[in-house]
Amino acid sequence: MGLTLLTERYAPQIAGTLSCWDRILLFGTLPRICFAEGMTSYLHARNIRIFDYPRFAEPFRNRLRENAERLATENGIDIEFLRKRNLRKEDRVKEILTKRGDHPGLVCILSAMEPCSTYKPWHNKQTGKTYLRPDEGKCLHYYFYFIDQALGLGYVRVPTWLPCRLQVYFNGHSWLANLLRQRNIGFRLIDNAFIEIADWQRAQHIADGLQIKRLHRRLDEMAHRFCPIHRDFGVAYHWSVDQCEYATDVVFRKQADLAAIYGNLTGTAIHTVKPDNIATFLGRKLNVQYEGEVGNRFTWGVSCQGLCLHPVWFSAVLEIGDPEADRPLEPVFCSELEGPFFVPSPTFRIPERAEGVKGPKR
Repeated sequence: MGLTLLTERYAPQIAGTLSCWDRILLFGTLPRICFAEGMTSYLHARNIRIFDYPRFAEPFRNRLRENAERLATENGIDIEFLRKRNLRKEDRVKEILTKRGDHPGLVCILSAMEPCSTYKPWHNKQTGKTYLRPDEGKCLHYYFYFIDQALGLGYVRVPTWLPCRLQVYFNGHSWLANLLRQRNIGFRLIDNAFIEIADWQRAQHIADGLQIKRLHRRLDEMAHRFCPIHRDFGVAYHWSVDQCEYATDVVFRKQADLAAIYGNLTGTAIHTVKPDNIATFLGRKLNVQYEGEVGNRFTWGVSCQGLCLHPVWFSAVLEIGDPEADRPLEPVFCSELEGPFFVPSPTFRIPERAEGVKGPKR
C-alpha cells in the first residue's frame, strides 16, 4: 500500500493549498573590500598607511549618518535610537504602522549599537609585514523599514563602519499579497499565512513567478539609496542568500476537520520525525563522528500557541498549532536556506491567536 499524502487523504476537507516563499534574509557585500586581504590591497594601492585605517573609515561613517538624517528629514520622520536590548524592533514597527497606515514608502528609521565585522591594523614582527586582520567590534546600525510596492514590508540594515555588509529582509507572503491585490484577487492574510484566497490556482501561478533579475535590480536600488558610499569603491553590492523559507499553507474548510486528526498528527510528528529522517531528506547521513546536538525539543510556539517540535539538527522545526481556536487552521511546510548550504527545515505550523489558549511560553 503506497503512501498517501495528507492533502490527498483529506482533499474534501481542504479549501486550498498554496506554496510560496516565506521569510527571506539576504546579505550584500562589496567584493573588493569585504575581506581583510582585499581591504589591505585597496589601501596599499592608494598609498594609505595600514595603521591609518580608522582615520580612512571615519568619513564613510559620517556620510552614512548624514544620509540617514537626510532620508529622515525628506520623509518627515525621526531616527529612533533603541537603547534597550530586549526591545523587539518588529513590535515597534507594528506600533508605527498602526498610526501610519500601510501605504508604500519609508516607514521608520531605527538605530542601535550592535556588533559588526571590521578590520584591525596589525604588524607581524616575524615577517615584517603590516596588514589588516579580521576583527569584531561595535558600531551604529540603521534599520530602514519600508513598504515596497512589490516586496511589501521589509528592512535594510546598514552598519556605519566598513566594510558595511548590508542585510535585507522581506517576506514572500507580503510580496504575494501585493501581487494579489494588484490583480484584484481577494484574500485573507492573518499573521503570516493565507487562510482565504478567491482563486488558489491563479495565486499559485503568481507565487511561482518570482524573478531573480527583478529582485536583484530592486536590491541594487536599495543599496544606492540607503548605503550610497559603495560607489566610492567602484563596485556594486554582491547579493547572497543567508536564510530562506519556502512554505505551503494547507487551509482546512472547518476547524472540526483538523481537530479530528490533531491528536494523530501531533503524535505522529513526535514519534516519527527524527533528526536522522531529516538528514535522509537532505541527502545527508548521521554518523558516529558527528559531534553536534541531536534530539527533539518540545515547546509552545509564541506565534502559533501550539505544540512545537524541534528536531535539533540543521535548524529543523516542526510546529503544530492548537485546534481550539476560532478560525481556520493551516499546517505549513517550510524550507530554510542558511549559508553556506541549503538547510530545509520541515515545518508544520498553525498560527493561532493567543486569546483563550493556555500553554507554556517559549
